[in-house]
Amino acid sequence: MTAKLPPGDGNPFEVITTRTAYANDWIRVFEHQVLKPDGSPGLYGVVQYRNRAVGVVPYENGRLWLVGQWRFPLGHYSWEIPEGGSPPGEDLAATARRELREETGLEAAALELILEMHLSNSVSDEYAAVFLARGLTRGEAAPEDTERLTVHDVSLDDAYELVCAGTITDAISVAAILKLMLLSRDGRL
Repeated sequence: MTAKLPPGDGNPFEVITTRTAYANDWIRVFEHQVLKPDGSPGLYGVVQYRNRAVGVVPYENGRLWLVGQWRFPLGHYSWEIPEGGSPPGEDLAATARRELREETGLEAAALELILEMHLSNSVSDEYAAVFLARGLTRGEAAPEDTERLTVHDVSLDDAYELVCAGTITDAISVAAILKLMLLSRDGRL
């Protein structure tokens, strides 16, 4: 049985004006003058992403591969599942295969969509999809010019401990690892 929630009440905001405050190849920032739910005037900024976020968990024999890299916006090193942007018109599974190959050199015989989510939905429309990759074969990685990557495989139990310890903090990676742990505990992995 699938759990159900009641329908929402609809949009309580009235948009008065909208302008593009900033735009580049990856994002647009909109500034909305609004009437808030209580009727008072307000301002709402929304970041719109050009690409959809795609993560892929390469999984084999109880192990998964993580990618380590310096994250410029955070100013520190981050361990994550392979992930990247899916341009408009590109199939999400094709993006998952491309990112897996580029970042790890791995090819997957099978992909399964295991998770969909919205990231930071109070200020952005960023959508993410996560795939489970199985039937892995190894090849050469080909990272992008903005990436200097370290690839490391860990057990699912170790990945879960790294999430619980706050070592892995990337939202897509945290959600994907927790989902895999639940699938494993339910005997569905």
